[in-house]
Amino acid sequence: MKKNNTIRLTLLAFAFLIFGEAFGQVPQVPSEMRFADLTIKINEQARREIQADVDALYRNASYFQVKAERVNLYLPIVERELRAAGVPTDFKYLAIQESSLIADAVSTSNAVGFWQFKQGTAEEVSLRVDSQVDERKNIVASSQGAARYLKKHNAQFNNWMCALVSYQMGLGGAKAYFGTQYNGKKVVEVDRNFHWYFKKFLAHMVAFEAPTVMLASNSGFLEEVQVQGPTTLKALAPRLGVTEAHLKEYNKWSLRGNVPDDRPYSILYIKQGAQKSVPAIASSTQTQASETTYSPPARYTSSPPANPYPKITGNTQNSTQPNQIKANDLNAIKAAQNTRQENLAQEVGLKEGKFRRINDLGKNEKVQAGQFYYTEPKRSKAEAETHVVKPGETLWSISQMYGIKLSALKAKNRIREDRDLKAGMILNLQDFRPRNEPIPMVPANEYRRIVAGEETSPPSKSMTPKTEATQNPSTPSTSTTERNANRVIHTVVQGETLFRLSQLYGVSVDDIKKWNNLSDNNIRIGQKITILKP
Repeated sequence: MKKNNTIRLTLLAFAFLIFGEAFGQVPQVPSEMRFADLTIKINEQARREIQADVDALYRNASYFQVKAERVNLYLPIVERELRAAGVPTDFKYLAIQESSLIADAVSTSNAVGFWQFKQGTAEEVSLRVDSQVDERKNIVASSQGAARYLKKHNAQFNNWMCALVSYQMGLGGAKAYFGTQYNGKKVVEVDRNFHWYFKKFLAHMVAFEAPTVMLASNSGFLEEVQVQGPTTLKALAPRLGVTEAHLKEYNKWSLRGNVPDDRPYSILYIKQGAQKSVPAIASSTQTQASETTYSPPARYTSSPPANPYPKITGNTQNSTQPNQIKANDLNAIKAAQNTRQENLAQEVGLKEGKFRRINDLGKNEKVQAGQFYYTEPKRSKAEAETHVVKPGETLWSISQMYGIKLSALKAKNRIREDRDLKAGMILNLQDFRPRNEPIPMVPANEYRRIVAGEETSPPSKSMTPKTEATQNPSTPSTSTTERNANRVIHTVVQGETLFRLSQLYGVSVDDIKKWNNLSDNNIRIGQKITILKP
């Protein structure tokens, strides 16, 4: 027995050493750091103090792993919203400091959510907080609010460090504390007497931009769709291929499981799989982007704003009444409210089973307000030749959009499950795709125009791409790059980072920064980046 105990203890010790190697290599605080557009110089006393905070964050390996998994899950969205608002993406570490990225975190002062807003402040930055919705618990909306708050305060200081401290002290408190000594300054010297909140932030920045964070193993990634209510998480769950409980877990902002109709709301859910080529978290030294997460979200409706389908004709003022409108030249009706299938079927004079078969509905699916439903059989092909898949769309929503039978849509494209859909895919709506021919992808520049609403109809066959960019949307197309013998001029698109460009062209991040005189890793959409050929 004593021998067995010795073996057991030896194995436990070995496991601890292996685990410690992965998660216990505590990153060290340097004497000089870059934050936003600032150079931060840290004296030795302050450096030791910040290092103690970093050590504390790494002390419990299992707790650190749990937090790192949340970081990998949420930070790509946080970074996207900060970049879109023109706020340095380094502020993403502030969300970790504030809430550990726990949606319903509540502080002792009754600050709530990912960015820890009190109700008054939340309303100042246009977040909805009432008995139905608390957008402080929505990672997209709250990150937009935090960006607005930080940008407004930075306008007073012209110094992002002061803006960060004002997040804790308020604008008046920060002005009283700093005065004007840092206004416009690009170098900040940190000593032991410097404000504790900024030193705590630097500790989080050092801890969570470290490569060890990459070791967190997520089983999926966050997918975002925008939903215009009125509807419920329960009704959305089967469309998104998840459970109602799953949607409630990742959408705690919906306090009663409802999605209001005043505007579109971001719905998040875990999509299974992994981004094999791109790590989910971005650091200030190697900034990565999740392709799926960064896709522009589409409203969850049967009629995307850039697409004229379904074509609605007839007495559209009475579209919720039977025998008034046609959708794609088929008799149809617009549901006036959420209800059961049998109710709408009875209203249009059909047996429930026939209504369900015509609209390819599951037996227990509810009729959704605002959705168009057919009252005569859909066709085996659509008027349009092809459709470009947008984020949040399903095979069912596409079949309803064009009045094509769901079985026909699946058969023409040799695709059976919604999980096989990818944003940017070009689906056939008329002809069958040849066996063993992969579904092509629209080039990145064309896809952006379609999602942004510049493309008014689906691409025709003549537009179907045949190039290498078709098979890999991340490959730069000639429409986004200008080439000559010695260099490439690349135009930055949404979701691209210096790290992504370095992988794309086989050069280092430091080289790109040097060639373009960049002082930090922040780049913006539309920016021209020079790449010299290696």
